[in-house]
Amino acid sequence: MRPALNSPRFWLITLTAVLLAGASFSLGQWQLRRAAQKEALQTAIESRSGLSVLDARALAAARNGNDLLHRQATLAGHWSAAHTIYLDNRPMDGKSGFVVVTPLLLDGSAQVVLVQRGWVPRNFTDRTRLPDISTPMGPVTVHGRIAPAPSRLYQFKNDESGRIRQNLDIPAFRTETVLPLLDVSLLQTGVASEGLLRNWAAPNLGLDKHYGYAFQWFALCSLVLGLYVWFQLILPLRTSTATQHRDQLP
Repeated sequence: MRPALNSPRFWLITLTAVLLAGASFSLGQWQLRRAAQKEALQTAIESRSGLSVLDARALAAARNGNDLLHRQATLAGHWSAAHTIYLDNRPMDGKSGFVVVTPLLLDGSAQVVLVQRGWVPRNFTDRTRLPDISTPMGPVTVHGRIAPAPSRLYQFKNDESGRIRQNLDIPAFRTETVLPLLDVSLLQTGVASEGLLRNWAAPNLGLDKHYGYAFQWFALCSLVLGLYVWFQLILPLRTSTATQHRDQLP
């Protein structure tokens, strides 16, 4: 039999195949565009990391701190140890613990920047016990790179308080502490010190994920079109040809 071009079923299947193929192809293109955007971001990160090192005065004078993200910085100031926060459930080297965050009062400026100082394991016997770290009282010089606010984890409640927290929102913490906090943070780098490790993972923009999703969507598009052509066009024609050949046999 030949494809029933006047059959409602044929046109319904055709419309469904076109919609599925079009949607999956569009999603594949969207994933490729996302990958291209992140490749551009990766290039920007690499180029910014090679720029001149920022100091406290340059950071405080910046109108938009986001323009300085991923740049290297060496900041002088004093710790506000009383406002140290321990961000819970933060892994490093396959282990769970705290990322310690302390505000740094910048020298020569009224501004304050949150410093992600490093990682420390937690006490699993007494989960409320804070680990022992050292916070110098005098002037310090901190090396690192400008980073966004500490990453957020899922939490069941929005009201965060106390020294141990799941997340730290800079605007809310600014209101809580009455400190003139900048909208960015400093990810401190260097060797372990003050009881803190700094084996930070390199920024993962998920390029492989986007390319993998794009491949899956394009594969689905090809599968839909292949099945449609086979079952709605080729197979009926082959069946019709075989039937005609059989009917012509004596």
